[in-house]
Amino acid sequence: MIISTTPTLEGQPIREYLGVVTGEVIVGANIFKDLFAGIRDIVGGRSGAYESTLRDARHEAFREIEAEAKRLGGNAVVGVDIDYEVVGQNGSMLMVSISGTAVRV
Repeated sequence: MIISTTPTLEGQPIREYLGVVTGEVIVGANIFKDLFAGIRDIVGGRSGAYESTLRDARHEAFREIEAEAKRLGGNAVVGVDIDYEVVGQNGSMLMVSISGTAVRV
């Protein structure tokens, strides 16, 4: 499956537009990750725990749009947009939202 942020695929004309596909993943940030992230904020550096959680959530959201595109008969998704948000009470959850247009090339 070709997945692209561009509206077209060079050298591959789009034969049919099949509709918008989305993938949303919301994950809770647990207390241990929060604790270690807070320490990282104080001493500097990257938060590997949060980066790993975001990476996993993003991959799952991509799997969702790919599955939805296949269900519609598509073999590509174009115009993909990726958004990250903090949601929930006190920003306790992380959300990855991906949308695009399923097409057949």
